[in-house]
Amino acid sequence: MKKIYKYLFIGGLSLSIAACQKNFIDLEPTAQFTDAVYFAKASDFKAFATNFYNQLPGWSFGSMDNNSDLSANSNSNGYDIGHGTIAAGSTNWDYSGIRNCNILLGKAASYTGADNIGQYVGEAYFFRAFAYFNLLKTFGGVPIVTTVLDVNAPELFGARSSRYQVVAQILADLDQAIAQLPIEQNIAGADKGRTSKWAAAALKAQVELYEATWEKYVGQKTDGDGAGAGAGTAGYDAANINKYLADVVTLCKEVMDKGGYELWNKNGDSKMDSLSSYYLFNLEDAGSNPGGYDKTTNKEFILYKVFDYTYKQARLNITWTAWQLYPSRKFMDMVVCRDGLPPEKSPLFQGYHTVSSEFQNRDLRMLNYLYGTKTAPTSVTLTYGSLGYSGYSNSKYAVYGYGSRRKDNEESANWPIIRLAEVYLMYAEALYELNGSITDDQLNASINKLRARSNVAPLTNGPATANGLDLLTEIRRERAVELYREGKRFDDLKRWGILEASLNPSRLGRVVGDAAYATPFKDASGKATAIYTPGSYVYGEEEVTTPAGTLKCVVVDSYQNHSVALKHYLYPVPVSQILLNNKLLQNPGY
Repeated sequence: MKKIYKYLFIGGLSLSIAACQKNFIDLEPTAQFTDAVYFAKASDFKAFATNFYNQLPGWSFGSMDNNSDLSANSNSNGYDIGHGTIAAGSTNWDYSGIRNCNILLGKAASYTGADNIGQYVGEAYFFRAFAYFNLLKTFGGVPIVTTVLDVNAPELFGARSSRYQVVAQILADLDQAIAQLPIEQNIAGADKGRTSKWAAAALKAQVELYEATWEKYVGQKTDGDGAGAGAGTAGYDAANINKYLADVVTLCKEVMDKGGYELWNKNGDSKMDSLSSYYLFNLEDAGSNPGGYDKTTNKEFILYKVFDYTYKQARLNITWTAWQLYPSRKFMDMVVCRDGLPPEKSPLFQGYHTVSSEFQNRDLRMLNYLYGTKTAPTSVTLTYGSLGYSGYSNSKYAVYGYGSRRKDNEESANWPIIRLAEVYLMYAEALYELNGSITDDQLNASINKLRARSNVAPLTNGPATANGLDLLTEIRRERAVELYREGKRFDDLKRWGILEASLNPSRLGRVVGDAAYATPFKDASGKATAIYTPGSYVYGEEEVTTPAGTLKCVVVDSYQNHSVALKHYLYPVPVSQILLNNKLLQNPGY
């Protein structure tokens, strides 16, 4: 994106607004404005609202679930929550994005122009809700600010609102956004990337599912009393759990039926070799895949951060780093076989006797995400490295033609924040949480579309019952596999109330077996072979239950390093903020 900058001086606030000629707008010639002459016409509101998009997360290795239970990386990204080492004084929060939204909303209230500014007002409500949702997931209850404050405003010295009050504010803002934003089909090509009514509906579903399941499984354990610690429980209503879940179903169904979105499934094109789940995440121009598909063919992303090779490259070493995002033993064993059954239940599962055995007859996503191929590896060198080698690779986010078509830091695919696949998953999960059941027709309208792209048999009630499967577990499994390394895992573990149980065990890698279970890493006598160097793994091996029974696996990150506790469901309130305002009480446990 070619960036053109204006510096606005509005209410004492200096802003740098970056606009995009290709995707969003051309701004007027560079100038300085005051609020006496700015916000006089709709284009002023549009230019100001464009700045909101800087709030969207983009390419970041901290957003790829490193140090979660599904990741065998022990690097710094996600280390604090993954190991339970979050410390008071290690956090901060930023209300600048919320302030910018409040500026536009305040100016909109006094706008008398003839042109319609509803879309930009809707964007302000959307991004204010988006910012508060991120604060909620991080800290729980936080101060709510809906107007532009000066340095003496009493709100700067008030107590935190409870999580329930913050959720109510988020949902009210999203209702306003839904009412005023355009549908995706009416957003012009030059403005693609701006948020739509459907994106607001999908975000509202995400918020409500998060909060409903949090209240169901975590409850008020982390709230504190609001008098000595925490933000308290003001506004709590037990009836909201089912209310929110029912709304999630309605919102997701509307997006599914009316949004015009579709899964990016090019597996029918022989040139794509059934690798849609690989190419989707590095989709750029027609050269980004052998089928010649560019970003205009992607109708799966609903909310995303826009990047472009010419105008706005990601400027991160994405491909090289993506190859080092090693999956854990737990992830490998979660992936179903092509008959739709978990490997421990499936007669198709081939065990671990050769390097490629466990890849046979499995969900296409396993190979698409890990190797960018349909063919399992036939050899592997299993030696511990600086990031911790699990014996597996990763290809999700790595570009096609790396080193020739694209070099380091040039990768420019859009970053997905909410895509249709997640809407399908939210729909199925909310239905089951609400009713304790889900019909085959509802599964076919959602999760089974993802399974079809992955060449996996559908999930249906009959076979599930016959094989002793719990449908909620299978829905959660599908979410873990489909959204692998998309920055959702820690939030899911929290809202399901299983953070400690999931993060405290060791992160394991390849099965290396023993004399009783020969693998390519040991000969028949149990002697180590050249491609497995036991001494390089400082934590050695650990026995773990696998689909082939209890077997020894290499330990990448030992349980001895992990001490995740209930308090880690929330981060500590920034000490710097407490020093400025002693009415801000710290979260329990810190």
